Amino acid sequence: MFYYLEGTVAVLEAGVAVLDVGGIGFKCYTTANSQSYLEIGKKAKLYTYCNIKEDAFDLYGFHEMSEKRSFEMLLGVSGVGPKAALSILSAVTPEDMAMAVVTDNEKAFTAAPGIGRRIAQRIILELKDKVAKENAAVQPAGIVRPGGAGMPGAKLADATSALAVLGYSQSEITAALRTIDVESLTVEEIIRQVLKASVK
Repeated sequence: MFYYLEGTVAVLEAGVAVLDVGGIGFKCYTTANSQSYLEIGKKAKLYTYCNIKEDAFDLYGFHEMSEKRSFEMLLGVSGVGPKAALSILSAVTPEDMAMAVVTDNEKAFTAAPGIGRRIAQRIILELKDKVAKENAAVQPAGIVRPGGAGMPGAKLADATSALAVLGYSQSEITAALRTIDVESLTVEEIIRQVLKASVK
């Protein structure tokens, strides 16, 4: 319904930001990471997710599109609701979450309040499975870096999987990786370069 809201930050509370948009205050549940970019009285833009139920109409706002995408990916995991997803994204950045899935790092998830080992394992398992199904035709060695040679397969495979966890389509990933010389970069740096180059 709402793609984003842009206005003046009127209220900041724990897990909540209110944007004044044309005299209307929109209450958005948000993460600690997104709130760190906000300041009362300053202009801000939040990418939004609407959670509509019979007894509720809740808005969730995120400073970056990658965080919104991560939130939506987490909601797709059985047993993970908005509260748990916000808790996770308050503890880790989107790129750290993606790397945690790729590297089976349960501790990255259990560091978030209210997230136990079972939920962490389920997140890793289901997101890996989702990525594997959606990208069954991925051929990392076929992507060519600007220099012309094939990129290292293992590094590219990890970066591709991590970006898929963040909600990027295979075509978006392929296009983004073609513009980056990844030979001397770590997987984490590749992900950050792609996020930086993406339209937010």
